[in-house]
Amino acid sequence: MEKKKMAFAGSWYPASADECESSIQGFLKEKQGPLEGVFMGGIVPHAGWYYSGSIACRVIASLDPGKGADEKIDTVLLFGAHMHKQSEPFVLTHGAIETPFGDIEVDRELADKIGAGISIRKRTPLEFPDENTFELQYPFIKYFYPDAKIVVCGVAPSFFASTIGSMAVEEAKKMSRNSRIIGSTDMTHYGPDFGFTRAGTGEKAVEWVKNKNDRDAIGTMMEMDESAIIAEGLQNKNMCCAGAVAASVAACKKMGAVKAVELDYATSFDKSASSSFVGYAGILYSLS
Repeated sequence: MEKKKMAFAGSWYPASADECESSIQGFLKEKQGPLEGVFMGGIVPHAGWYYSGSIACRVIASLDPGKGADEKIDTVLLFGAHMHKQSEPFVLTHGAIETPFGDIEVDRELADKIGAGISIRKRTPLEFPDENTFELQYPFIKYFYPDAKIVVCGVAPSFFASTIGSMAVEEAKKMSRNSRIIGSTDMTHYGPDFGFTRAGTGEKAVEWVKNKNDRDAIGTMMEMDESAIIAEGLQNKNMCCAGAVAASVAACKKMGAVKAVELDYATSFDKSASSSFVGYAGILYSLS
């Protein structure tokens, strides 16, 4: 079976299963931990685990139906990728994805259906890009849902994003897949390293990112408005993967989600003060 190899293990996150598990157990004890409820999907950040792993971990853990639940998660739909508005969306077609906890099998049947239903580039494991937007989530997915398969899509920030999300869920429902949705994005990339200094420098800039620019983006996520998400991300540079967010929101709504819950927010500045920093948000979408 063709396999997408790890590219960031040992640098962005631990390389061994024991080290990953130790980190995950630590993340679960931070702040409020995973949320209880019936969540169809969520938005996660994708920086190195030191910076944003806790938020991503607790969002993904919150998707668990719970001990004793009759249902199990068959397939995780993961949307991400750094893309321009004109970029061509893509999907991983088959094979498996390597993680420190073992391989995640691609849901080939569902990926084929998605690829047949819309114009999307089909990529094999050997052709698939090394994307931190995806790879930083794989160990969490394998740890919490060891038997689930996966579909991985790169989604551009265009009107087509919501179509991809909705159609993916439609096909999953036709195949009786019990699915969960994960959208991967970081928030504002601020400072000279990123060529974005709209609010100047220093503490004033940090407060602007936290309380204005990222807060506006989170507002569109909470309102579950795909068009506003795309526009906000493109205009204010506060979602590096706005297409993935829009696709995820559309997918969650297709699954019946009607409410958004903010699990957490942080910035890399909180861990390491610098003139250049990045925001991270964790959002969950529930049925009630």
